[in-house]
Amino acid sequence: MPVFQHALRHISLISLILCLTITPGNSAENSCGPLTPIEEQTFKLYTDNETLTQKIKQLESIKSIPVEHLRLKKALRLKEIAANVKVQRQSTSDFEGFVKWMSANLAGYNRYIQAGSYAAVIARMLPIPYAGQASIFTKFVAQFTVALNAASVSITNYLNSSQKFIAMTEAIDPSKPLDEKALSEAANFADQKLLKDMNDAQFKLYTVSDLSSGTLSFLESLNHYISGTDEYWNKAKGVFKKDIDLKEKSFISESTNSLKTQADRFNSKLKSFDELAKKETASVKTLAVFDELTAEATTALLK
Repeated sequence: MPVFQHALRHISLISLILCLTITPGNSAENSCGPLTPIEEQTFKLYTDNETLTQKIKQLESIKSIPVEHLRLKKALRLKEIAANVKVQRQSTSDFEGFVKWMSANLAGYNRYIQAGSYAAVIARMLPIPYAGQASIFTKFVAQFTVALNAASVSITNYLNSSQKFIAMTEAIDPSKPLDEKALSEAANFADQKLLKDMNDAQFKLYTVSDLSSGTLSFLESLNHYISGTDEYWNKAKGVFKKDIDLKEKSFISESTNSLKTQADRFNSKLKSFDELAKKETASVKTLAVFDELTAEATTALLK
């Protein structure tokens, strides 16, 4: 009896499908009558299954595309990052130039900073806040020297790692079958080494920028004060150990203007460097998404 019922259900399903798929021209003479709830549910399951089967067949027919497509997208993203890095590297020559220039001139600034500190703190010549600034600058120059040296090392590290990353990406040819190992090595290097050195250089350069701004602020304050009086020079004679000539008097004014020009250029380049750094960081982080999608696609193909 159960065998008979099972066969009967199959016959009913076949009849139901034939009934619902007859041509419109014959619908009047072959009307099957209204469907019962069970028949409606059965037919819905049948059609859903047919739709799903068709989708599976379509996916199977293009099963080799998703993984290769993801690899290509990853390769192109690496190329985009490398292009930004090349632009970013152009700013480093300006950074190196500013660091060297600042290192060479800092000793000269220090001489007048010390004189200003003497006049402000000991002789009480400069009013607050200038006096406070001068006293701070007695230790400021030593800190600045350390910061300049650290920035120089960080720039070198970034130049080395960025050049290696560019070489790794240039070895990838999107027009040829892509090597997953080469893609992964380039992506891992970008995430673990390139970003680290870039962020370190960025931090050290911002430190130099802040210290340069402090130096400029002090020199501008000092230059503003001494432009209308010789009191500073009279008080500072003990520091210089000699009479002050006209060249000495013009040095602070010239140095202030020169530092302002150099610092403005440096900060402009640093802003561009920072904007590219944010863009590169976001792009490098998206590489992990391609890896996840590739792994899922590969797993699906193996099932």
